[in-house]
Amino acid sequence: MKNDEPLFERRVLLRTAVCLGAVYAVGALVRDQTAPSGRQAPRAAPARPAAGPAAGAGAGVRGSRPLGPASYRLRPLTAHAPQKYRPALPPVRRRPILQLPPTDRSMVLTFDDGPDPRYTPAILRTLRRHDVRAMFFVCGGMAAHNRDLLREIADDGHVVGNHSWSHPLLTRLRRPTIAAELGRTSDIVARTTGVAPVWFRAPYGAWNRWAFEIGAELGMEPLAWTVDTLDWTEPGTGTIIRRVLDGAGPGVVVLSHDAGGDRSQSVQALRTYLPELLDAGYGITLPALPRY
Repeated sequence: MKNDEPLFERRVLLRTAVCLGAVYAVGALVRDQTAPSGRQAPRAAPARPAAGPAAGAGAGVRGSRPLGPASYRLRPLTAHAPQKYRPALPPVRRRPILQLPPTDRSMVLTFDDGPDPRYTPAILRTLRRHDVRAMFFVCGGMAAHNRDLLREIADDGHVVGNHSWSHPLLTRLRRPTIAAELGRTSDIVARTTGVAPVWFRAPYGAWNRWAFEIGAELGMEPLAWTVDTLDWTEPGTGTIIRRVLDGAGPGVVVLSHDAGGDRSQSVQALRTYLPELLDAGYGITLPALPRY
């Protein structure tokens, strides 16, 4: 029997080890099922509203690499995004808004490409003289060099819109480049005026699907126009005036420019056609964001 004792002791030790191992394995399994773990099976993504924009990529986790100002604007659904950079409310559009609802004799005046210290101040003085508000779709590069003028536009009660950073043809750009053009411009406007743009206009009126999607992710509505003065061709002050007055009507959106070239004709034309529009009973107003 003595020869069997070591064998018996080894069997006891082996059984004890097996039991302890089983207990440890069960405990580990319980911990894995009850404690948060990066190895858990991913939860099903919540369904997005049918009309809502595509969600941004998930980022903004504490301890991760900080995102640049243009980057976090493109992630509006993250918990750490500042409140003013809210998730996009409008659905992604397939075409821009062309005019206001023609319910009264109201028109919208818009100026693109600025701000330019050579022409924008004169336009602001004319608008101020007649107590009229307009929309200025600014280029980020111009805004960055004329931040005091950008603040003056906003302080006068005008709407500051997004017209990209460098005025490229968006339809020839890749999505990340479009995002940078629009995102950087919204950032400089928000940092300067305290309010991020809620309207944007594609340079040359050239939109594509990516531009609509990115604009919606940034919380902006696309606005086009119904009357193009073609003032960038410098057709003469009288021609600009005639185009505005001939195209006047309820809901009309007028396109002019306060930068991008010699805009002295645009400045002079505004001094003439604005009081004529007011005398004809037109109200110069600002567009309201659509309700959804």
